[in-house]
Amino acid sequence: MSDAIREQSKRLDLLISETDAIYHEATLKLGLTDSAMSVLYTICLFDGECSLRDIIAYSGIPKQTVNSALRKLEGGGVLYLESVDGRKKRACLTEKGRELCVGTVLRLMDIEDEIIGKWLPEERELYLSLTRRYLEALREKVKEL
Repeated sequence: MSDAIREQSKRLDLLISETDAIYHEATLKLGLTDSAMSVLYTICLFDGECSLRDIIAYSGIPKQTVNSALRKLEGGGVLYLESVDGRKKRACLTEKGRELCVGTVLRLMDIEDEIIGKWLPEERELYLSLTRRYLEALREKVKEL
């Protein structure tokens, strides 16, 4: 591996870490835990209802952490779980949960939209394309570990 590539990989790693830290800071400012934010964010991506399988797949947090967050959110009246096709379950926001998301998750989504909305359409497409390529290649390489 060349020194230039190693240096660019390091820069990417630091940018990803810094981005994660900023999301953590935002989550704390909005009064949520990281796991609650991840779960609610994922549910909001699916318009307020999401299978547990999709929450686990898209939130980036372990199954046990998802289940723990779901129990806390359900206990707080933020969401409820319903059975779908036998053993499968779906998380659904309650009215209280929708109101919570308006003041937290949707505020963060609005910030993201505002930032990306300032980019040119071709910049948005390039960023998404390169990020997708990186993600797919990383996923394949990690499978090989």
